[in-house]
Amino acid sequence: MKQRLLFLGPPGAGKGTQAQRLAAADGLLHLSTGDLLRAEVQAGTSLGQEAEAVMARGELVSDTLVLAIVRSRLEQHRGGWLLDGFPRNLIQAAALADLLEELNQQIEAVVLMELDDAVLLQRLLARGRTDDNEEVIRHRLTVYREQTAPLIEHYRALGLLTPVEASGSVAEIEARIRSVLVD
Repeated sequence: MKQRLLFLGPPGAGKGTQAQRLAAADGLLHLSTGDLLRAEVQAGTSLGQEAEAVMARGELVSDTLVLAIVRSRLEQHRGGWLLDGFPRNLIQAAALADLLEELNQQIEAVVLMELDDAVLLQRLLARGRTDDNEEVIRHRLTVYREQTAPLIEHYRALGLLTPVEASGSVAEIEARIRSVLVD
């Protein structure tokens, strides 16, 4: 099975759920940028302190800082890994490619989790988060498409992209993902 993976997909497609399952079952390092930032803050590292200060101001953590955290984790880990939710745009993808080349750890597969907007909307509303209302969700989907569409084409052109239908049970989706990751 391919061991250096990137998951792309809209909010609500199940990237986090599937990434956790795959990482746990196959011993992959699961790198979710949100989780990484929280872990660095909790650990009180210098990167975490810098991230905490930025987030306390209500700002987005810079690409440079996120990449520094990803670098830190990948330098400490020599096995397989799964990036979930990063990169989010072509600038981040280029910076990630440079980092991975430097570390001699190339992406082996990019899994695009695809799901109809109506199903995404249902899933996100069902989560019951206070910031998940229909207007906010539709806006997040628009932003996702604007920022991620170029990434989809970028990884397709590199021959790395494999779309996977993200509807059905968690187990069914996992089986579809596993079937495309076989070497």
